[in-house]
Amino acid sequence: MTEETAPDPKAAARRAAFDRRKAAFDARPADPARLLREVLAAHRGRPLSGYMPIRTEIDPRPAMAEAAAHGPVAIPVIRGAGQPLDFARWTPDTPLRTGPFGAAIPETLDLIEPEVLIVPLVAFTRAGDRLGYGGGFYDRTLARLRAARPTLAIGFAFAAQEADTLPTEPTDQRLDLIVTEADILTPV
Repeated sequence: MTEETAPDPKAAARRAAFDRRKAAFDARPADPARLLREVLAAHRGRPLSGYMPIRTEIDPRPAMAEAAAHGPVAIPVIRGAGQPLDFARWTPDTPLRTGPFGAAIPETLDLIEPEVLIVPLVAFTRAGDRLGYGGGFYDRTLARLRAARPTLAIGFAFAAQEADTLPTEPTDQRLDLIVTEADILTPV
């Protein structure tokens, strides 16, 4: 007799969201970071973290570059599995190298603590739930930062990545705002 394992609801949600994200990415919307730039303008000068897009992720770099003219901007540095992220200062001209897990990171790690984070994701709900890649990096990081000070988590995604519901766990950190190429959503 073989033991059947229950299907992983997060894995199924990720597969569906990756398909929707790829279709949105392939559609090449014009200026997908336009609304993100508008949102970040209200936070000029506050330490900000963005991310270097991988695969079919929506690209926040145009908004990050504009923000870098007004205050510090950083990108995440993965230290290891099960650890929160660190954030290294970034500008559009920062030389990058490949870091752990293949993520691009600055050659020189000048660490800062962001107060505003642009958070990558696989799927989101209007309630502010976020489905990431499964490593828990942003959940651990947001919990640490929010314990120290008010921290704004802005999910950035294609509108097609929205889901009606997502499987969640008690350790999942909610988004404070969601920005897509088409809308700015405030979770309720």
